[in-house]
Amino acid sequence: MEKVKVIGAGLAGSECAYYLATHGIEVELYDIKPNEFTPAHHNKNFGELVCSNSLKSNDVYGNACGLLKEEMRILGSMIIECADNNKVAAGGALAVDRDKFAESITEKLKTQSNIKIISEEVKNIPEGTVVIATGPLTLDSLSNDISNKLGESLYFFDAAAPIISADSVDYSKTFIADRYGKGDGDYVNCPLTKDEYEEFVKELVNAQKADLHEFERRDIFESCMPVEVMAERGIDTLRFGMLKPVGLYDENGKRPYAVLQLRKENKEGTAYNLVGFQTNLKFAEQKRVFGIFPALKNAEYLRYGVMHRNTFLNSPKFLDNDFSLKQNGNIYFAGQITGVEGYVESAMCGLLVAINLCLKMKGESALHFDNRTVCGCLTNHVSTATDNFQPMNANYGIMQPLSENIRDKKLKKQKLSERAIEEIKNIKRVIDEKLM
Repeated sequence: MEKVKVIGAGLAGSECAYYLATHGIEVELYDIKPNEFTPAHHNKNFGELVCSNSLKSNDVYGNACGLLKEEMRILGSMIIECADNNKVAAGGALAVDRDKFAESITEKLKTQSNIKIISEEVKNIPEGTVVIATGPLTLDSLSNDISNKLGESLYFFDAAAPIISADSVDYSKTFIADRYGKGDGDYVNCPLTKDEYEEFVKELVNAQKADLHEFERRDIFESCMPVEVMAERGIDTLRFGMLKPVGLYDENGKRPYAVLQLRKENKEGTAYNLVGFQTNLKFAEQKRVFGIFPALKNAEYLRYGVMHRNTFLNSPKFLDNDFSLKQNGNIYFAGQITGVEGYVESAMCGLLVAINLCLKMKGESALHFDNRTVCGCLTNHVSTATDNFQPMNANYGIMQPLSENIRDKKLKKQKLSERAIEEIKNIKRVIDEKLM
């Protein structure tokens, strides 16, 4: 049986390679690590998370990303298994210890006998069956080769939030609470008074930003917009965004004027992520401006926020429903390069590519995931013609409507989720029968 070349050992590539290997297909997994790193990566292990350590909500019946994770669990996702095994407290979200998460993914890949790991840069699309899962930071040589073969490519920005040392936070200026009481006190909240908030916005808007060089003329994708760009939209923008106080009350039952939430970066709780604070400010400016929060006046930054380029295809023009290239069915794309947005969504692409590759190599037809599942919605999003293709997160809005009209939003989401889970279970039975 032919070997499959998987390029990139991020979430999508790792998921794809592992599923193929555990189903008897030999894989050559290429990645520049540990010899080299992209501008946003620093961990030698595969499956490194950059923007955040959160894989979003774990609510299967009330959140589309929570539902997507459950769909992937049913289908046998290695990435979600590793996330579940390395989770840290984060209220209703599935957040992970980044280092242990990446270590566990790397260990699974290295100990799988059907996977050969090759630590080198792939500069051109290879011959044979190939899965390109190089993610939002595809290196220039391969990116140029893809662009030359397809005739076009697209770009958007991604920005990562800072990480600070937990013991450098002034806890006398914080309170512990989860929004609407959902959780076990997993977030440290850093409040601002009205005057402090207005000072913060003023300094944030006027702070010095890092030089983006060739990226300056590119568009910034809304869901990862830097906090300083959001602040430029109006004095109250942040209070309706990442600093919203809704559902949060201090120990005296008072709701703050604005509040920044800190979330654990690891199980030990020695590091915190500034939730929603993706930024492109210069490092010294981050320390100065974010220090306006009384709780962060003396914060020690373990990692400053950074901005980097993301790359994705005009996928509806080039990809079929199984993520294969229309002009060459042996070339597949997986992950954020296809135009899905989010860690879980990226891993999902790798899983679905692997499933359909396994079926194809066994002489079976590819499976079609319809819009009753989140997997199907995202798959169809990246393969359905549109005039203005943009990245998409998991959401209920793109799912096939229910046959019955339900006005209650909570009940409606529950019914959509129940239907999706039943459909995925049926698909899993079909996969098992075909791959036996």
